[in-house]
Amino acid sequence: MSASRWRVAVVGFDHMHAGDQIQLARTLPETSLVAAVDSDPARLAAVCDDLGVDPAIRFTDWRRCLDVARPTVACVCSTTADHLTWVRRLAARGVHVLLEKPFAQSTAEVDAMVAAAAAGGVTLAVNWPSQWYPVHRTARRLIAEGAIGRVVEVHHYGGNRGPLRHGHGKKERDGTVDPGSSWWYQRAAGGGSLRDYLGYGATVGAWFRDGEAPTEVTATLHVPAGLEVDEQSVVVAAYPSGLSVFQTRWGTFTDPWTHQPQPRCGFVVAGTGGTVSSYDYDPHVRLQTRAHPEGVDVPAGGPPAHERSALANLVHALDTGKALAGPISPSISRVGQQVVDAAVASADRRAPVRLPGSTTPTERQP
Repeated sequence: MSASRWRVAVVGFDHMHAGDQIQLARTLPETSLVAAVDSDPARLAAVCDDLGVDPAIRFTDWRRCLDVARPTVACVCSTTADHLTWVRRLAARGVHVLLEKPFAQSTAEVDAMVAAAAAGGVTLAVNWPSQWYPVHRTARRLIAEGAIGRVVEVHHYGGNRGPLRHGHGKKERDGTVDPGSSWWYQRAAGGGSLRDYLGYGATVGAWFRDGEAPTEVTATLHVPAGLEVDEQSVVVAAYPSGLSVFQTRWGTFTDPWTHQPQPRCGFVVAGTGGTVSSYDYDPHVRLQTRAHPEGVDVPAGGPPAHERSALANLVHALDTGKALAGPISPSISRVGQQVVDAAVASADRRAPVRLPGSTTPTERQP
């Protein structure tokens, strides 16, 4: 397999993870970076200059990019509101699509993207970066092995100091950027801490529960004066087994990738036979069982190469013909989107919202 087999374009530089995708495309042995695309030359240059991306593969016209660079995979890092547009454009040209989270503005958009990908004969994938953390993959393995019995509760606390405090590569900013200039603070573009971080908790939580969706969701938001989106949310999801809680926060005391704030960012999962906690970036999970009620630390083992990033996982699936599994798959991410949709509606209505077609676990996700 030559490095040119998977020709990668990074499309849209609204999301600060665009730089991460550029670095992955340049370093994975199965891929090569052939294009960086954004309609705003300044936004494109801000990242590409810093990373030394060849000006010859920078494009402001996406059609010319597809014609000249001929990518086979596109990592889309646009605003969430533009995801459907990009999937339709790329799928029509036979380009496989990796969407940077959040997935979509609505479940209806998810279904439209899945349909567009199917019509174009391409694979659609979603990147939730935390699903690749060894600690969360270890927690998932233990759950799948039955270490804690059947999952009955998932608790997630997710967030950081906020999107104005860092750019690509997690480079720190002083926080003086005007919120009005950032799409993260625009409701129509898909901004807000709930849309940013609830997808993590709800989607990875769905993976822990083998695709089970809640029956009802209740959400409360904190929207500071002068803003149109929330910087904090608390979402309660009701399942037949009980209640789960997902919290999002822009404005944690520290960023979890430097120093874990309190409350700590990560997951606590309770089952019928034990509990497991997996906190972002920790070297181990904490497992509590009837045999060890005091709890034991289980090292977060190094995952295989194709389970270390979304791009690596996608090209592995394309190379092997295997279906995507877990949060990267549209099926599990769709469950997370249903929870997000219900939470947005609940916050607007100030009332619980029932989910249509709630499911129970039917199959184990690898």
